[in-house]
Amino acid sequence: MTVIVRDVRTEDAEGFARVRRAALPFMLATAEQLVFDWAHAHSESHYRPLVAVSADGTVIGTAQVGIAHDAPEPGIGYVNVYVDPAHAGLGAGTLLLRAGEEHLAERGARTLYTWALDEPRNRTWAERRGYAPSRSAYFLRLDLAAAELPPLQAPPAGVELLTAEDFADDPRPLFELDAVTTADEPGDVGVEMDDFAHWRETTWSHPLLDRALTTVAVVDGVPAAFSAAQTDGLGRYASGMTGTAPAFRGRGLAKLVKNTSLHRARAAGCVEAFTGNDTGNEPMLAINKQFGYEIGAVEVRHVRTIG
Repeated sequence: MTVIVRDVRTEDAEGFARVRRAALPFMLATAEQLVFDWAHAHSESHYRPLVAVSADGTVIGTAQVGIAHDAPEPGIGYVNVYVDPAHAGLGAGTLLLRAGEEHLAERGARTLYTWALDEPRNRTWAERRGYAPSRSAYFLRLDLAAAELPPLQAPPAGVELLTAEDFADDPRPLFELDAVTTADEPGDVGVEMDDFAHWRETTWSHPLLDRALTTVAVVDGVPAAFSAAQTDGLGRYASGMTGTAPAFRGRGLAKLVKNTSLHRARAAGCVEAFTGNDTGNEPMLAINKQFGYEIGAVEVRHVRTIG
């Protein structure tokens, strides 16, 4: 079968989402979300989504390619390739990877990262192309319709539970909370969030962000912990990020906001819940285990140095 790799087009969005859901069913992917992401990519990220298509124009593979512009170190790029399992073995993944690497090299990237599911075939594929395994992460799934969630708890004295919608007039406090919790999130590449305007445009206004289900713990008037909720309109809910500011850790606030958000999600009609954790993030893994999340898959990040 002839496979062609090219830049994505707006009309590819549904096919792109279909491939992502087939290859990685533990992450939300919608056509609306993808079109939004493509249109709002930061100029310094040199973001270039690619598709592999068959002779009849069917999207059979995808790649998300870009520069980690918010990393403290320059020259870090990523190329994440996913192929529809029904079309594996046709060379689509290799063609996508090669095109992505060329794009990044031309823009000064020297360290490249890619994710591969922790399965022999996928890990061998990455390693044969010069990538060495690095950190790993779990995809977790919860049958939200049937789960026995911990009972809702009244917040402690001085703690108020709000939603992101309560910050609609001024979301900057949530940006600052997101920035401080993301700064020490486990990972290979650090993130320094200092662009409120871009965050407001791309995160706060993202089609998947469900402000009514995103729960925030406010301590004595200060946002201290949050659980960001994403929904796709198909009964699927994902925890985009759950975090607590360093000054408020050790009080059980992460569990409080996540439990509240899950209860709200089920009441809103969500039947599946997804989240992800670095395999070394023991505190959040313990919390998610208490909720009943089970491991759906493991993904390993691989790294390659070029130039």
